[in-house]
Amino acid sequence: MVMLSETQTESGRMILNMGPQHPSTHGVLRLLLELEGEEVVNCVPDIGFLHTGIEKTMESRNYHQAIVLTDRTDYLSPLTNNLSYILACEKLFGIEQDIPVRAHVIRVIMCELSRIGSHLIWLGTQALDLGASTVFLYCWREREQILSINEAVSGVRMMTSYFRIGGLSADVNRGDPKADNPADRLSFEDRVAEFVRIMPGRVDEYELLLSRNPIFMDRTRGVGTITKEDAVRYAFTGPCLRASGIPLDMRVAYPYCGYEQYDFDVPFSNEGDVYARYMVRLREMRESVKIIRQGLEKLRGLEGQPIRIDDPRIAFPKRDKIHTSMESLIHHFKLVSEGPVPPAGEAYAVVESPRGELGTYVFSDGSNKPHRVRFRGPGFYNLQGLPRLTNGRMVADVVACIGSIDIVLGEIDR
Repeated sequence: MVMLSETQTESGRMILNMGPQHPSTHGVLRLLLELEGEEVVNCVPDIGFLHTGIEKTMESRNYHQAIVLTDRTDYLSPLTNNLSYILACEKLFGIEQDIPVRAHVIRVIMCELSRIGSHLIWLGTQALDLGASTVFLYCWREREQILSINEAVSGVRMMTSYFRIGGLSADVNRGDPKADNPADRLSFEDRVAEFVRIMPGRVDEYELLLSRNPIFMDRTRGVGTITKEDAVRYAFTGPCLRASGIPLDMRVAYPYCGYEQYDFDVPFSNEGDVYARYMVRLREMRESVKIIRQGLEKLRGLEGQPIRIDDPRIAFPKRDKIHTSMESLIHHFKLVSEGPVPPAGEAYAVVESPRGELGTYVFSDGSNKPHRVRFRGPGFYNLQGLPRLTNGRMVADVVACIGSIDIVLGEIDR
């Protein structure tokens, strides 16, 4: 692209800046669009406006303190970020086989709730971008239930930092029948069971509003199509890859937290367009409901089981031990002030985030702080395919294409 000015190329085509403040760029994304009339000839994504230096900051924190920073990369699915980092740390400490089953089951339930919550935000904003405002309000209604469950479990609605190296920060709440607030009388299992009871019907509502809506179909079918070969070439993962005909899912290909014990399907499509990515995510929400139901059944059989390892050099001792054992109190003090110390080495762990393959690489030099932390954020790789989706389309189609790849700039820029 040879530019004569900020608005024109030597061929007379117009240069249009879309973002970084445009509401339909889903964050601070800037697109430099070269237009021939209303047709997009070239699209250049410009990122970095939300760079936080999280990876570098984690190197100056101990292994426990760094957990809170992972929440703030993909801020629509913080629990998934926690899990990727923690699984890598557990490999580094050599305790991945010692994690209690109850902790793994709760991790699975919370991550699947987080997946549904992330997909709800995506669905609501995608519909809003294309002019369907009602769906956004419906999706927000269900997401509020998920955030309330997060709050009941961890005390925080979004940035929970609930997972810990070696297990969980605390067990799930059992409810208080005498609580003044009726919601506080329900146990974690009751809250989640009620959510999965109503959720399939709510997904039916979304489909009723959108799946056969002629305007929505015109704006999404045949738009932003990417072939199976190109999806692989651009390193797509998650729903973007599965919508192009490759049913790759980290929960199946590289099981973690006991996912191999759950019965669920991996939705995919061969169409590769915006509508296919929409349908894949809708079906994923239904599959997440199935996984959560199975998790609840497992959880009921694990009542009273531990939720973290019993190793005071890595995991915080139980509160009652701190009050009765000087050794436990010293371990607690050491973990708070210095953090755990792993052996020198490196570890990598992947999870299936709502956007695709989320990997965390941790390198230890034998000190109490990670020497290097590196994230493999799926949104970064999915975004690089945006020019392939938009070139040759109308400007209005750019909005649909951006939404369909479900980017989160906190994860991309970090």
